[in-house]
Amino acid sequence: MKKLYKIILGIIAFLFVLLLVIPLIFQDKIIGLVKETINNNVNAQVDFSDGSLSLLRNFPNASVSLSDVSVINVEPFKGDTLLYAKDITLKLKITELFKNSSEQLNIKSFSIDKAKVNVLTNEKGIANYDIAKPNTEVKEEENQYTEPSSFGLSIDSYRIADTQIKYLDEKGKISLVLKDLNHSGSGDFSQSNSELTTETSTLVSFAMDNINYAKDQKVSLDAVLGMDLVNNKFSFLKNEAKLNNLPLVFNGYVKLNENNQEVSVHFKTPSSDFKNFLGLIPEVYAKNISDVKTSGNFSVAGHIEGIVDDKNIPKLDIALKAENASFKYPDLPKSVRNINISSQLKNTTGKIQNTFVTIDNLSFKIDEDVFSGNGSLHNVTTNPLVNANLKGTLNLANINKAYPVSLENELSGILKANLNTRFDVNAIKKNIVSRIKNNGTVELHDFVYSSKDVVNPIEIKNSLVKFTPKTISLNKFQASTGKSDLNATGKINNLLGFLLSDKKLQGTFNVASSNFYVSDFMEKNEGTTSEKNPEEKNDKTSSEGSLKIPDFLDCKINADAKKVYYDNLTLSNVKGTLWLKDQKATLQNMKAGIFNGQISLNGEVNTQKERPTFAMKLGVDSFDISQSFSTMDLLQSLSPIAGAMDGKLNSDINLSGSLNDDFTPNLGTISGKALAQLLTTKINPEKTKALSLLDSKLSFIDLTKLDLSDIKTHLSFKDGKVEVAPFKLNYKDIGINIGGSHGFDQSMNYNVTLDVPAKYLGSEVSGLLTKLSPKDQNITVPVTATITGNMTSPSVKTDLASSASKLSQKLIEQQKNDLVNNTLGNLLGGNKKDSTKTGKDGKSDAVNKVKDVLGGLFSKKKKKKN
Repeated sequence: MKKLYKIILGIIAFLFVLLLVIPLIFQDKIIGLVKETINNNVNAQVDFSDGSLSLLRNFPNASVSLSDVSVINVEPFKGDTLLYAKDITLKLKITELFKNSSEQLNIKSFSIDKAKVNVLTNEKGIANYDIAKPNTEVKEEENQYTEPSSFGLSIDSYRIADTQIKYLDEKGKISLVLKDLNHSGSGDFSQSNSELTTETSTLVSFAMDNINYAKDQKVSLDAVLGMDLVNNKFSFLKNEAKLNNLPLVFNGYVKLNENNQEVSVHFKTPSSDFKNFLGLIPEVYAKNISDVKTSGNFSVAGHIEGIVDDKNIPKLDIALKAENASFKYPDLPKSVRNINISSQLKNTTGKIQNTFVTIDNLSFKIDEDVFSGNGSLHNVTTNPLVNANLKGTLNLANINKAYPVSLENELSGILKANLNTRFDVNAIKKNIVSRIKNNGTVELHDFVYSSKDVVNPIEIKNSLVKFTPKTISLNKFQASTGKSDLNATGKINNLLGFLLSDKKLQGTFNVASSNFYVSDFMEKNEGTTSEKNPEEKNDKTSSEGSLKIPDFLDCKINADAKKVYYDNLTLSNVKGTLWLKDQKATLQNMKAGIFNGQISLNGEVNTQKERPTFAMKLGVDSFDISQSFSTMDLLQSLSPIAGAMDGKLNSDINLSGSLNDDFTPNLGTISGKALAQLLTTKINPEKTKALSLLDSKLSFIDLTKLDLSDIKTHLSFKDGKVEVAPFKLNYKDIGINIGGSHGFDQSMNYNVTLDVPAKYLGSEVSGLLTKLSPKDQNITVPVTATITGNMTSPSVKTDLASSASKLSQKLIEQQKNDLVNNTLGNLLGGNKKDSTKTGKDGKSDAVNKVKDVLGGLFSKKKKKKN
């Protein structure tokens, strides 16, 4: 007996070892067989990164595990991934492992984990999932059929976990996405009639014709399906579904025919508790409804019945009703009462374009405020026709006191509406005004809007929008934000097009303000200048990026502001027109008072690119130079020396460049030109080191007494450098010529040339002056001064030391000229006769005398005639 036990144990041990060894011996062959078998039966490229075989995991069945499985389409979807799965496990009989690739391979069960499936039907109606090769082929020579496909199913269970399925029908413009799909089923597919028990949960998103009808709606389904595989009919035997938390029970069947499908499904809510309505709302919005107190009835009931093919859908009749219902969340102070809903989704013809929705009544009450509405939606899939009525009063502060709305800031204000609207979507898209009918008003009082996108909350004290069949008018808008106030009226041309059809918001508005602070409407710029490199101060950047003018705006704004505050500037009586379009702001005839003068602006700010740019034409009239050049960085950069001037300035400036994140000019990018005219201006050289040094170097001139009235000069600037065209001015009897250039980095390179009378040169030419007559002492000597370095550390050099030699050369030249003139005068008869007298020929005596002398010297004597 012991010997028998040993034999039996030995056989068991041998079989166990055999089960371990066989997979190692045959694994590559079997995995290759699986890959070859699949590829032989599908029109796609199937591959996987790794595979393993086990005979113990599901003994007496074998398990084949595949990793990183991919199914890549061939034409006409070549290269598209139909399926990718992290893991696929197949269970099959051990005997199936010993079949060759020409024999039928039967799979008992399978599981798919972490898969992504992309199902596509193109505009020609061709589907990328139709990859199975036909069961038979016609032989070209014998015209006979081959053996059936070698792929078979004999499944008793399957499982799909953590999977995403995307379905896109380009022809029907239908998009369906199933996320976080978990599905399992068990049954016997080998029987012609059997039952399949399934469990399913997923998040559903559905869109048709670019309209979203569902977004991440939670759906679960526990269903027992009766399967008639002979007639391809699947019946719902015992089923319960949940749409979010709304329970539904249903029955019916789906039958798959050769050219279409037959559907007959009836469903309803299992109870009439109003809590079922809250269950219809996604949990992220409805929160936990288990402790909500409800009253009244709510029901959903309907049926779907008919044929499904390329031209037809089932007939629909789905009704949703609520009567005298209410609900109250236990941790909120307010309740919603007198809720009445009567709505239907119907299609009576089986044609998709004839689907319509009606809302006969929708009303509710919070405190004493009643809000109600009704309407209809026809031609859902072709050209939706909307007819809606809204009427009532709503205290916005009560919304999140009665319903758990997640808001960053609490709502406040009173909304009053009495509005009827009727339109079709094509009319909105094409702006066919005759088919857009609006009548009524919408009022908003004491509303506060706050968001991370605005610096300060916007408080709307009063607003009134009036709707007429042709226009939408903003009759009143009184608001404030920060320290700014706004009053506006205007017309909106296409509000519905903006809200429903991705059109731009068009309109014309008149905006007035007593005090307008630009900083109240701009984001704060957090990170800008680098402490390590102060030179980068003109290239500010922030983590948030530059501000953008919204691309949906196409508006004209007529502005009238008493005071506008921008950075450290104050503008008064600002008037002009601002166009907002294509992410650009265009200023037209904008005028304002500033620096005791006037400024006019025409140009644009463009935010289409990552870095905003601007191009402006500025007209400056009677600017106070001291105020403007000490306040504006731009003017300081254009003319740093002007900071030492007192008086008035006229100028025309054309400039362009890019903007920093706070919408101030990036000086390093500016280019343009300017014409500047100084009016009754004086210089205080002590205000700048350069002029102070120049003043000390030139003892014969007092810069404080320079007359700069009506001085004009041209400036051009590019790449951070300003070129100043030479201009002239006078000091007493000294002529001065100035020109040169400077950089926005405060570097300078200027030349000043002075025509100085010799009498002012003093000790430099004292020896020569004693030899000159009083008349000759007025002779002028050019003196040159160069100003280089930068504004904080300038260098001023003059050539005064060489003035004596210049004067000597000039005197020598003058004496030469005098000698020549005197000699010529003597030759011509000296000064005894008046040279201005004319002879008989009408020419002066001096001219005739010169001719006679020259003729006598250079002409041949004529021979006398005999």
